[in-house]
Amino acid sequence: MLDKVLIANRGEIALRILRACKELGIKTVAVHSKADRELMHVRLADEAVCIGPASSAQSYLNIPALISAAEVTDSSAIHPGYGFLSENANFAEQVERSGFVFVGPRAETIRMMGDKVSAISAMKAAGVPTVPGSDGPLPEDNDEAVLATAQRIGYPVIIKAAAGGGGRGMRVVHSEDSLLSSVSVTRNEANASFGDGTLYMEKFLENPRHVEVQVLADGQGNAIHLYDRDCSLQRRHQKVLEEAPAPDIDPEARENVFKACTDACIEINYRGAGTFEFLYENGQFFFIEMNTRVQVEHPVSEMVTGVDIVKEQLRIASGLPLSISQDDVHLSGHAFECRINAEDSRTFIPSPGKIDLYHAPGGLGVRMDAHIYTGYSVPPHYDSLLGKLITWGASRETALTRMRNALDELLVEGIKTNIDLQKDLVRDSAFQQGGVNIHYLEKKLDLT
Repeated sequence: MLDKVLIANRGEIALRILRACKELGIKTVAVHSKADRELMHVRLADEAVCIGPASSAQSYLNIPALISAAEVTDSSAIHPGYGFLSENANFAEQVERSGFVFVGPRAETIRMMGDKVSAISAMKAAGVPTVPGSDGPLPEDNDEAVLATAQRIGYPVIIKAAAGGGGRGMRVVHSEDSLLSSVSVTRNEANASFGDGTLYMEKFLENPRHVEVQVLADGQGNAIHLYDRDCSLQRRHQKVLEEAPAPDIDPEARENVFKACTDACIEINYRGAGTFEFLYENGQFFFIEMNTRVQVEHPVSEMVTGVDIVKEQLRIASGLPLSISQDDVHLSGHAFECRINAEDSRTFIPSPGKIDLYHAPGGLGVRMDAHIYTGYSVPPHYDSLLGKLITWGASRETALTRMRNALDELLVEGIKTNIDLQKDLVRDSAFQQGGVNIHYLEKKLDLT
C-alpha cells in the first residue's frame, strides 16, 4: 500500500481523497494556495505545503511546484482529483519520471482518450457503440470531402474540436449552406482555445439523454462496471443534478454497453477509475468521450453499489488488483446528487464571500460531501462548487423525497447559492417522472 499521498487539488474532492487515505492508513499531504490556507483538508492533513499566491488558480497547475512539494514531504504518490491537472498527460508523465506514483491511468492512456478522434477510434476498435461520424479528422483543404462527409452522416451534424471539452469547441450545423463557414469558425476557435485546430464531425442527436458508465480497472486484466448514471440535467454542458441508476433504459442495451465498456478497459489496458460518457436516444447508446479520472458525481455510484471508488483508485495505484469482481457488485436502490454552487440561482453569477452560517442535513440515506463551514470565506479564484448533497433510497421515489427534505434542511447563509434552483428541480413534474433529455433544463430556465 502507498505510504504517503500528496493531494494535488482543493475543496471537497481534496477532503474526499483525504478521508479515503485515512481509511487505508495512508498519510496525507495537502498543497494549497495562500487563499486556501483555511481549507478543511489543509487543517486535517498530516502535512501541508503552500505552493502559490492567493490571487490565482494557477497554483494548482504549477507542475514544478507540485512535484517539489512531493519531494520535500517524501510523498510516494500524487492524487490529482478532478479538474486542474487530473487529465493532463504531461503531468502524469512528469510525476512518474520524478519517481512518484500517479493515482490514475498511464500518461499514454490519458493522451489517447483526451483526443476525441483517437478516443473514438479506440472505442470503435474495442466494440463500444459510437455516434455516426467522420471516421477521423476533417481535412483542412478539401471542401468537397467535408461536404460529402456531412451528406453521408445526414443533417443536422455537429462540428467538434478534437482537443475540446466542457462544451467548448462545438458547433451545430443544420444545412449545407452554413457548413463550410461553420467549420472555418470552429477551427479558428479550436486553434485559439486549445492550440489545436483538428476537427471531426458527428451526427447531431436531437433529444438525447446523457448517460455514463462508471468503471474500475487495475491494469492487470481485470475491469468492472458500477452501473450507470443519468447526468442529463445540464446548463451550458455543465452538469447540475445526477442520479444512479439511469431511469427507463432498455435492459438489453444497458447490459451490452456495460460489457463493451469493461471489454474496452481490458483492450486498452486501462488503470484506475474512469467514466464512459454516452448520448442515449431511442434505446441506443452512442459514445462521446471517456473521462480518465474520478468524476464529481461518483458518489451516486458509490451509494447504489457500496463500492468506495477513491479507495479502489488508491489500491490500484499501489499495484494491487481490484478488491472485488463483477459478481461482487450488486445494484441497491437509487441515489441522487445535487451540486451546491456559490452562485445566484437566477443569473448563475458566482457569489464569493464569507459563509455566516452553514448547516448540513442528516438522517438515513443522506450524505454531504463539502469542504465549507461557518466562517469560511469562499474565494473568487476557483470553480463555484461548494459541495454535493447526495441521498439514497430503496426506490427512486424514496431517494427523491429524501433529497427534497435534505435541501429544505441545508442552510448556507452569507452568500448566494443555487439551492433554490435545486429545490425547484427535484419538485419538477417531468424530472419526477424520469428520463428528461439534455436540453430540458435550458428550456425550463428560458421559461422562468
